[in-house]
Amino acid sequence: MSTVSKPLEGLLVLDFSQFLSGPSASLRLADLGARVIKVEHHEKGDLSRSIYASHFNIANESAFYQAINRGKESLKLNLKDADDLALALKIAAKADVVMHNFRPGVMQRLGLSYEHLCKLNDKLVYGEISGYGNEGPWSKEPGQDLLLQALSGLTGLSGSDSDDAMPMGLAIADNLAGAQLVQGLLAALFSGEPILVQVSMLEAILDFQFEPLTLYYQDAEPIVRGDVNSAHSLVGAPYGLYQCSNGYIALAMGAIPKLGELLSCDALLAYSESSTWFAKRDEIKQILADFLVSNTCEHWLSILEPADIWCAQVLNWKQLLEHDGFKVLNMVQEVKGQNSQYLTTRCPIKFDDQALLSERAAPSLGEHNESLRAEF
Repeated sequence: MSTVSKPLEGLLVLDFSQFLSGPSASLRLADLGARVIKVEHHEKGDLSRSIYASHFNIANESAFYQAINRGKESLKLNLKDADDLALALKIAAKADVVMHNFRPGVMQRLGLSYEHLCKLNDKLVYGEISGYGNEGPWSKEPGQDLLLQALSGLTGLSGSDSDDAMPMGLAIADNLAGAQLVQGLLAALFSGEPILVQVSMLEAILDFQFEPLTLYYQDAEPIVRGDVNSAHSLVGAPYGLYQCSNGYIALAMGAIPKLGELLSCDALLAYSESSTWFAKRDEIKQILADFLVSNTCEHWLSILEPADIWCAQVLNWKQLLEHDGFKVLNMVQEVKGQNSQYLTTRCPIKFDDQALLSERAAPSLGEHNESLRAEF
């Protein structure tokens, strides 16, 4: 267990959020030292407890839930019950932060809106994540990650032009919205003023695409991904992944003639003008792809790395976890709960070269009800 002082120690967060966007934000606040009380449905709990099939479970609950809710306290409440609502209001009156990710209007109907709680707590910072904001034709639609990826244009950036729309393999809109809510909450706390902090998943995923969208604002030209080893729609050759005889390597930026000299690939020497590295990227990448498959990853990396060419081997998780480059990070921590004990990632932030660790697993449903009722 790390002994590093955590900057948010003493901060009380009342978290009504579920699934991923809000809980990812409160997880980071907990990692930074805040006390997070997670309010859950009195019967079902956070729906992410049972979102996946049993083979993705830890201690009979979703590994998804376990990973995103470690270090928190669980308070199960029926917010339509007067006594339970009264307890939520008592905690909110003493909280530094209240946060949720319900659809617009839900917290107002429950009597837990920013306007209502500010009457009880004049120093409250209130954070909310929505799918699409509180106005407009999409405001009542479900803020689900794949739907946001589809609507936002993000699915047109990965893969090649010959591919169909391609989503990212992670809940990127959820995670970005959660990270941006943390930024907003910390800024609001720093101000010392009561503030309503609002983030929508749509705005978060649009901000994520600031590069291609800025270009599109100028000329309204559609993005061209390329058809050979495409990895970034705005970057020229050699940017991409290339098959070798025993795996794949990644090549980022690099002068094409220099690559030709290092690899003894004469066909690349013809591309001396840097303007051609984007204009003829498919042509150049095809030459590289046909050439690199003739030898091993290790062979090519032994030539390219000493020459300071930006390159890396493509690893799977098994290879990554066995590599010294991963081991030295100490990114894995063991957490323990009432009915669980498992390995998971730690907070990536360090203070004074010390990692922020947390040994508490995600709570069982209502695990802290008794102690919280006594306290508040």
